[in-house]
Amino acid sequence: MNVQPAAYTRAVIALGSNLGARNDTLSAAVADLVDPPEVRLLAISPIVQTKAVGGPAHQPDFLNMVIAVETSLSPEELLRHCHAVEQKHLRVREVHWGPRTLDVDIITYGDLVSSDPELTLPHPRAAERAFVLYPWSLIDPAAELNGERVGELAARAADFPDLRPFDGFEGLNGVAGAGAVGAP
Repeated sequence: MNVQPAAYTRAVIALGSNLGARNDTLSAAVADLVDPPEVRLLAISPIVQTKAVGGPAHQPDFLNMVIAVETSLSPEELLRHCHAVEQKHLRVREVHWGPRTLDVDIITYGDLVSSDPELTLPHPRAAERAFVLYPWSLIDPAAELNGERVGELAARAADFPDLRPFDGFEGLNGVAGAGAVGAP
């Protein structure tokens, strides 16, 4: 039997967490995202720590990262898979842009442009968010979004000054502990 392999499309996925064991959640979520054979990990960014952008005031800081994958899933199937991973990590959608154990967003899916309200591609706010752009630029310095290099977009983003490297040390309640970069 002559079976053609499924075509794979490159996708960029952003992950964030500001509740619970944030670092552990991100690590487990990456493993869950690339667990099915239809999703192959290409690159994983370092983790950055950021203030919450939008949503209720006084949220704990987020840990954010970006992964690049290639997938044979359709954009809609990949979105369902991302939502299933969020649910596995007890994501609750009670408050728009509120605190969450895990947020997984598809930033790009190949060169696909879509205005579908269920899955707008590229992600409609990615070009303004250093917490997405900067980690992405670290794994793909030549990457472009809307015709501009993601690193240049990151440097102009309003939240860029609030980015901090994350060295893996977690304190209590999602606050960086002694020895963590940026800790007082």
